[in-house]
Amino acid sequence: MWRQLRIFILLFILLNVVLGTWLARVRSTDWDRPLYVAVHLVDGDGSAASAAYIDDIAALDRAAFDARFGDIEAFFAREAARYGLALEHPIEMVLGGVSAGRPPPPPADGAMLAVMAWSLRLRWWAWRHDNYDGLKDADVFVVYHDPEQHPRLAHSLGLQKGLVGIVNAFAAARMSAENHVVIAHELLHMVGASDKYAPGDNLPLFPTGYAEPERDPLYPQVAAEIMAGRIPQSAQAAAPPHGLDEVVLGPATAREIRWLQ
Repeated sequence: MWRQLRIFILLFILLNVVLGTWLARVRSTDWDRPLYVAVHLVDGDGSAASAAYIDDIAALDRAAFDARFGDIEAFFAREAARYGLALEHPIEMVLGGVSAGRPPPPPADGAMLAVMAWSLRLRWWAWRHDNYDGLKDADVFVVYHDPEQHPRLAHSLGLQKGLVGIVNAFAAARMSAENHVVIAHELLHMVGASDKYAPGDNLPLFPTGYAEPERDPLYPQVAAEIMAGRIPQSAQAAAPPHGLDEVVLGPATAREIRWLQ
């Protein structure tokens, strides 16, 4: 009898987790109110540059934080208006505070069971390091690195399950616009958008990864599709955008996040 009771309790917990995850996914793409995203600050390398940059952001009041991260909100508002979304501000960013510790790295081999186990560990880590007690729907942990020590960063990621994102970013004001492109990209992963670049060479896929697939001449493009992440210059070359003013959200992505039917 005790064994059956334990099994029942575990199944009940699993059912609640599955139901909660499903409800969160449905809620995140209803777009009947803004999606509140808490930005958590993480020191990724223990450098003086990262510590100082994080301290600077953590000290911002609401107005200053809105000014610093306002380009992300403005991007989503601008693109939502293009698709006729009734919601004027679909994304609202809030400061979640400083989080101690670093997220568990993804498995190197990409094996299915290892990825599943890592996903659970990541969500557990995010829950333990979430120190924000205000209204929010999703969490983005921005892991800052000194660009002088780390000229290249590991891939960022956004999980639809749990609405958790991990963004590897540069701890430099001059690179904040590029950081925010990555944050917006991962936010869209969290609400169901897929990548639109080739995994081998990272070139945008035609036509879904092009901001203007009907442009004539096709090259060079003048903007990047957000889930492709780069501006096609030719069939063999693409350049990163300097900020969200050089990025659009294409119709394929809009359908995935339920901005288009």
